[in-house]
Amino acid sequence: MKNTEDLAASKEAAQSTVMVILIGISFSHMLNDTIQSLIPSIYPLVKNSLDLSFAQLGLITLTFQLTSSVLQPFVGYYTDLNPKPNSLAVGMGFTLIGLILLSLSTTYPMILASVGLVGVGSAIFHPEASRLAYMASGGKRGFAQSLFQVGGNAGSAIGPLLAASIVVPYGQSKIIWFSLIALIAIIVLFNLGIWYRNNGLNRIKKHKKESEARSLPKWTVIFSLGILIILIFSKYFYMASMSSYFTFYLINKFQVSVQAAQVYLFIFLVSVAAGTLVGGPVGDKIGRKYVIWISILGVAPFTLLLPYANLEWTAVLISCIGFILSSAFSAILVYAQELVPGKVGMISGLFFGLAFAMGGIGSAILGKLADITGIEYVFHLCSFLPLIGLITAFLPNLEKK
Repeated sequence: MKNTEDLAASKEAAQSTVMVILIGISFSHMLNDTIQSLIPSIYPLVKNSLDLSFAQLGLITLTFQLTSSVLQPFVGYYTDLNPKPNSLAVGMGFTLIGLILLSLSTTYPMILASVGLVGVGSAIFHPEASRLAYMASGGKRGFAQSLFQVGGNAGSAIGPLLAASIVVPYGQSKIIWFSLIALIAIIVLFNLGIWYRNNGLNRIKKHKKESEARSLPKWTVIFSLGILIILIFSKYFYMASMSSYFTFYLINKFQVSVQAAQVYLFIFLVSVAAGTLVGGPVGDKIGRKYVIWISILGVAPFTLLLPYANLEWTAVLISCIGFILSSAFSAILVYAQELVPGKVGMISGLFFGLAFAMGGIGSAILGKLADITGIEYVFHLCSFLPLIGLITAFLPNLEKK
């Protein structure tokens, strides 16, 4: 009887430890993305101080996104073969250096170099953090990925609000205060690395053995990954229009202040965080394909209405858009991990990298288009992107009947 009680207690403790890791990695993601979200939040400041065009603002985003996206699949592939528990804290160290330089940047090249370092930190953080969430999932992979993602989305929502309160009123130099957030993240990630080394490596070996027994036809995998990549394009081009240019859209169309526009962006990003938290667990229950279908295509009526809405309805529509659209990524990522079992780091790096790349390329292209045609035309054009979600119908159902 006593042995049974000890076994039950041990199992309960193990489950508690898993939740502690999931919460810790989600918290770290929140701190990481709070810092990263400062980049688009300072655009109105540097546009005026350095007399930048929309295209140059887009190039700042492109520099950050491509630095991150190009490296992430390689980081994930390398750590699939050679896991590095301390890499999480090291990645945040690069982010810290980039953040300090950004606060001191007085020229356009310095800003590009600073955001490039932040991108390197992101490239190291995301594949390994996603792997850690996968290891600690206890089989609830959608839930674990959503909890991890919602931390990042919460940080993306908090960042612009903090920027509106601290950076916009008092200047770019005040970004230096956000280095304290990076230091906290380094401490947390160092401790998560200890669990990774002592417990996570054994879980990786077990997962690798289990994955060797599962396989899908090669062309099914390639075809399905191609569809997922197109869906990532649709989602993140639209997200780029919101994260980089939505404040300018509001200022141009409704003549609101910079601070008021940041509040509307905060509303959108909070909705994104809420939708992310829902998408993964729902995918665990009903199937990830259906979540992808609802998320990408289901948001189309709201995006199509947005360019014609007044300010009050704009707040309502962006809440719906953020909530529905954001539920897709966790489902897409876990679906891809199940397509290619045993390559969690590489697939995580590939899809996080694609997300960053599509966001960066989208920001640069849409910025140039805004210079030529105007910011309102850009939002009219982007409203049609979610219709690409129709191709979700061609994805195979991976869940067993």
